[in-house]
Amino acid sequence: MAVEKEKKSCGQVMHEWKEFIWNPRTHQFMGRTGGSWALILLFYLVFYGFLTALFTLTMWVMLQTVDPFIPKYQDRLSIPGMMIRPQTESLEISYNLSKTESWDGYVKMLNTFLEAYNDSRQVAMNEFCQPGRYNEQPDNGVLNYPKRACQFNRTMLRDCSGLNDSTYGYQEGQCTGLFFILFFWPGRGKVWEDIQKLGEMAMFPADGNIDLMYFPYYGKKVHVNYTQPVVAIKFLNLTFNQDHNVECKMNAANIATNDERDKFAGRVAFKIRKEDGWMDLGGGGTPWSLLLI
Repeated sequence: MAVEKEKKSCGQVMHEWKEFIWNPRTHQFMGRTGGSWALILLFYLVFYGFLTALFTLTMWVMLQTVDPFIPKYQDRLSIPGMMIRPQTESLEISYNLSKTESWDGYVKMLNTFLEAYNDSRQVAMNEFCQPGRYNEQPDNGVLNYPKRACQFNRTMLRDCSGLNDSTYGYQEGQCTGLFFILFFWPGRGKVWEDIQKLGEMAMFPADGNIDLMYFPYYGKKVHVNYTQPVVAIKFLNLTFNQDHNVECKMNAANIATNDERDKFAGRVAFKIRKEDGWMDLGGGGTPWSLLLI
């Protein structure tokens, strides 16, 4: 008898659940009639529609105060930075002169990076500008975009372009460096170290100068074909078995590079060590390698 009562109890529970999901007598689905479901769905539709409209209106009002081309607040990067190519995950480069596979990956990285500077691409996309003057393109009340960009041809890097020497000096053990500078009115780049130990070096363009015609930079949205000007440094005769602590630093009238809170603002420091058959580089707080950008 107890088993039969238990079975009836289970059957009653199943019957109640079926009636809750769909009651054929009252035509209710999950306790609500069709009209009730329609009203509650209409309520949520109006409620969330109102929230969406309010959020959209708020965003639209806020965007009216923002210039799409010039950041409203420009205090996060008061001093331009410098970067190095090729850039590795470990921020360390070492290679054996006699083993091509040890430096072939770096060559490929440099080839990829410098593709944008190929003369044919620069001639097709950018303009030949007059050196020695800023390439200012004011709007004067009417949006003037896209802005024209000046040509920076790969051949300007000469011995460091990878055109005459496809190995960028890796095969001969001559360290080549490249660095680029963004968002500033330019001056001259300098390299410090013990010159006697560092040996002879070459810089392209000459003396590490970046011409005024590549500035100002108006941003990616309007300066769509802009390619950052770069400086290539080639160390021709490094002393063997000697650590070389080298610092590349920007030099311009309106750039402060002596901030003790950020010793690498506007500069990049790296270490070079050349041994018999090997070239090792170590960073000084920033990414470093044979190419400084």
